[in-house]
Amino acid sequence: MSAAIRITVARTAGSVPREAGTQMCVWADKTEGTIGGGALEWQAMATARRMLEVGQITGRETIPLGPGLGQCCGGSVTLDYAEASDLRVTKGRNLWIWGAGHVGRAIAGVMAPLPEHDVTLIDINADRMPDEMPGVTQVIAADMPLWVAHAPPSADHLIVTYSHQVDLALCHTLLGHGFGSCGLIGSKTKWTRFRGRLQSMGNSAEQIARIACPIGDPTLGKHPQAIAVGVAATVINNNGLGAAGEETG
Repeated sequence: MSAAIRITVARTAGSVPREAGTQMCVWADKTEGTIGGGALEWQAMATARRMLEVGQITGRETIPLGPGLGQCCGGSVTLDYAEASDLRVTKGRNLWIWGAGHVGRAIAGVMAPLPEHDVTLIDINADRMPDEMPGVTQVIAADMPLWVAHAPPSADHLIVTYSHQVDLALCHTLLGHGFGSCGLIGSKTKWTRFRGRLQSMGNSAEQIARIACPIGDPTLGKHPQAIAVGVAATVINNNGLGAAGEETG
């Protein structure tokens, strides 16, 4: 019997809840991800669980989103079913969050359910980590800047640690390692000081300008969840970090 079935939206036509490429995994007793919820998802889950029962490992079906499902979307969705050997929904970009404090946890909680990112949360010891967060890989790294070497060069990074010294070291190390995008929590004053220090460490102004600081949306406030919502909106809208917010500490 297969452990899980991965469902992928292969094609869409008309009005549909999710775009092609969206995925979810279905086990006998749980799911990960979503292809849009509602009657479509319930039917797809039922199909996947029938496959698990009989040992079927691949399949395809096209589902009209009309009266037969009790819906009025008017479109149709073609779903591919396949055995999920790695037991994880395949996502696009890697998001590494450096620091598991209130803001880091809040950002991880907002980003993890979204289908576009694999989220990794890094901090110095297990005591700083939250309880298990679905969809979030937790990494304990006593020396966080050393762990940068394990990050894909195209990953997006958010630096929200407990220490300005660690923040600076992470910025410097990431500038040498490479990244898709990078955001640093902090005030405009902090960033002015960091720019000067990073230049004195041999980084060019052009390189340093790739780091977004401050982060978030100033109109939402400074509560960790408000910062997380603003950061998530920036990541989604820009396919990475890049828009500055206002002072956040």
